[in-house]
Amino acid sequence: MAAVNVHSTNASDNNLSRHDMLSWINDTLHTNYTKIEELCSGAAYCQFMDLLFPGSVALKKIKFNTKLEHEFIQNFKSLQACFQKLGVDKIVPVERLVKGKFQDNFEFVQWFKRFFDANYAGQNYDPVLARGSGSGEQLSAPKSMQVKAPAAKPSVTRTAQPPAQK
Repeated sequence: MAAVNVHSTNASDNNLSRHDMLSWINDTLHTNYTKIEELCSGAAYCQFMDLLFPGSVALKKIKFNTKLEHEFIQNFKSLQACFQKLGVDKIVPVERLVKGKFQDNFEFVQWFKRFFDANYAGQNYDPVLARGSGSGEQLSAPKSMQVKAPAAKPSVTRTAQPPAQK
């Protein structure tokens, strides 16, 4: 089993916007990513490789809902090992990706989308089942990347007081 290699060119005019990229990822993997930076865990790429090349990544070893950088690194090491096994000649800039910066993660996901399109054969795949989440739980962003909405402040309603009786 060998992968079709793709090479990145910035001149490509078929790049998706960040919103389209997130929609593709979330729709394909049944995830809840809201920002490109959340791909810094590497888990989504590992699952995409399992979709493209079943069994190429041991998904049970992938940390899906982690917030720890050393676990992000382990996920990317699994991805690199998969790439090496399949003959993918792409260097994964792990140290930059795990920092969670937009530009590095966006450039990598753009390349990965081209790689996916070149290798996808239309096979069926149940991403929730593959993650081993029997409860139907959806993969979400690493906890360190999640932003909580500020708590709503209770509104104070003032009513006119009746005039004091004399």
